[in-house]
Amino acid sequence: MKALLIIDMQKSLFAAGNRYDSNGVISRINLLIEKFRKENMALIFIRHNNEEDGLGTGSEGWQILNELDFRETDLTVEKIHCDAFCKTKLAEKLTELKVDELTICGCCTDFCIDTTVRQAASRGYKIRVAADAHTTADKAYLDAKTIIEHHNFVWSELYSPQLIEVMPTQSILKEL
Repeated sequence: MKALLIIDMQKSLFAAGNRYDSNGVISRINLLIEKFRKENMALIFIRHNNEEDGLGTGSEGWQILNELDFRETDLTVEKIHCDAFCKTKLAEKLTELKVDELTICGCCTDFCIDTTVRQAASRGYKIRVAADAHTTADKAYLDAKTIIEHHNFVWSELYSPQLIEVMPTQSILKEL
């Protein structure tokens, strides 16, 4: 069974308007959501909880972006660390659903996406990262576009228990 993990696509994280290609990323994530729904595959929205970052549970900033096709009936997992598996119910939900393959997208490339990709691969899940459906912001040391390109390269070259495929959204859609 395949599942789509949509990580930290929350209002507070996009409020400053500083996420690289945010409109394009949102559009491509919606294409993935549409395909996963159509094929009756699992969708899991991961939400970060952190009062200090305007992501307190139930707050306006904690909510999933209005632009995404999020439904109240969708599965959600709440987390407090960059790793979506750390002290969460994610592994339990994936086991219940008999998921062995994950497509990962969302925010932020260099933190929650990176950590979750590596953890998922270490746990033996087959991983597809939607290369053009994750984002971050510019940092003092590097611009967001370069951070994204760097992570896409690193993930595709990692030696891990399970293959990590990094591919454009359109290629993923064609394979589903």
